[in-house]
Amino acid sequence: MYQFDNTLFNSNAFSNAQAQFVSATKQFADVAGEINRLALENAEQAFGLQLATFEENVAASFALLGEVSEVRDFDGFKAVWPKGVQVARETIERSVSTGQEVFGRTVKTNEAIGQLAKGQLEAATAQAKAEVEKAAKPATKKAR
Repeated sequence: MYQFDNTLFNSNAFSNAQAQFVSATKQFADVAGEINRLALENAEQAFGLQLATFEENVAASFALLGEVSEVRDFDGFKAVWPKGVQVARETIERSVSTGQEVFGRTVKTNEAIGQLAKGQLEAATAQAKAEVEKAAKPATKKAR
């Protein structure tokens, strides 16, 4: 009967590689979790801001419609017209302002995500460099 020779898998080199892989995977999972948290937090804030703006715009529009429904003649309509223009202008201003605020928050979130990714890459590079130097030292001593 064939017996599996696992000396290769019990070797120190394999154990080191496995430990490095596990460490890198854990770091990646931690950073990915943080990125997801930041992205979801940003989406939640953006949705909340846009919903609040939508509520304000709808309330202003229905208030205007209430006034327009009470108009019975052309003079009354002429009196309500400037209010309608004012409501439209304020609605547009609120929407644009909210859009800019959401965009600004999204840029800040993406910068934070970029910094996390950069830190992860730098940490992985430093770790790989340290391992290469560690492995190269014995080889350099043997070559002398």
